[in-house]
Amino acid sequence: MFTSNPFAELSASIPPAVMQAYVVVMIVLVAAGTLFDVVHKGSARYFFDNWRKSKSKGPQVGGGELVSIAVQTAVVDVLASGEFCNARRRVAHLLTMYGFVLHVISTVVMVFRYATPATPGPDVWPVLWWIGGLMILVGGYWFWFFIRVDVAAEGSSPFRLMRADLFVLSLLASVTLGLIWAYAQTRGSSWTHAWFTLYVIATTVLFGSVPWSKFAHMFFKPAAAFEKRVSYANGTRSNLPAAADKPEQFGSARTAPRHY
Repeated sequence: MFTSNPFAELSASIPPAVMQAYVVVMIVLVAAGTLFDVVHKGSARYFFDNWRKSKSKGPQVGGGELVSIAVQTAVVDVLASGEFCNARRRVAHLLTMYGFVLHVISTVVMVFRYATPATPGPDVWPVLWWIGGLMILVGGYWFWFFIRVDVAAEGSSPFRLMRADLFVLSLLASVTLGLIWAYAQTRGSSWTHAWFTLYVIATTVLFGSVPWSKFAHMFFKPAAAFEKRVSYANGTRSNLPAAADKPEQFGSARTAPRHY
């Protein structure tokens, strides 16, 4: 099951060209949705305005230091999700993030390179597809039911839905249905086509709802983290006051802090 390319088996009913066209359309939707989101919300203008203010108010940061800041941003803020102080939140985010990367890359490789039984590929790609999907499910459902601030700290129902939840819910729905479809297909289930239809619908919602979800933040968040580090390097600190000598302590000896 884990070494079987689900898209190669699907080629018996759907031509590979159709699958490839669908993937291309999803990529276009993400690109267009991200551009719309950046323009509509003014994210790019906000970033460049802050960048100009930081350069005009503080001393210039040298080229060598800029390179060092860029490396720190990539390693700490992007690859290690260093903005999350809560360890559980960071682990859940990393599982979801790296699982998403593995799942998407392996999907693209299998659809464009090994889309038919006549072009069998290495077993590693289906394995990575499953591993990535399972990582998303572990990180995503852990976050949804146990870590969300309104659930963990405020006691709200985990089934309370808001528009801000569109991204994580559509991601979980897409991956969950995709894995169920792949499993059903290997078992020759009569529900295979139904699961695949639901999988396509959820995936279309995931990539087509970029302007209304938090999907686009993964593209401009690194730039915002870089600008923040530069502003702290030149002393402007994004117009924020300096850190207090003795910051406020949350929690007590009996209760661990659960603030985010």
